[in-house]
Amino acid sequence: MRLAERNPPRVFEPAPGIAISDCGDVELRPDEQVTLVTEAGKRMDVAARDFGFYATPSVNGRLKSEGFKTALVRNARGQVYVMVVDSDRMADFDRYCASERQTVLEWLDERPLD
Repeated sequence: MRLAERNPPRVFEPAPGIAISDCGDVELRPDEQVTLVTEAGKRMDVAARDFGFYATPSVNGRLKSEGFKTALVRNARGQVYVMVVDSDRMADFDRYCASERQTVLEWLDERPLD
């Protein structure tokens, strides 16, 4: 793993009123993983493989047990995103989607197992 911290962070506004701080880059080699941790201690892993990345742990297993929901979301321009939402912050997520004109297409953690 290689970590390149950006100090000071690059700040950009993807939408009016939303400022994101780009704090750096993490370079992973195949079969390496980093864990992202919220202030509340909830964890989400990103793992590199030779074909690309596992962008999340299992959405109906580990993420759900960590207290996250996983949504497939479309914005007003038709772009589609996977969003991992803290289950304790659903009201914040709903307000965000309404203010940014985003629509939940599906809750991936609620899909039945075949």
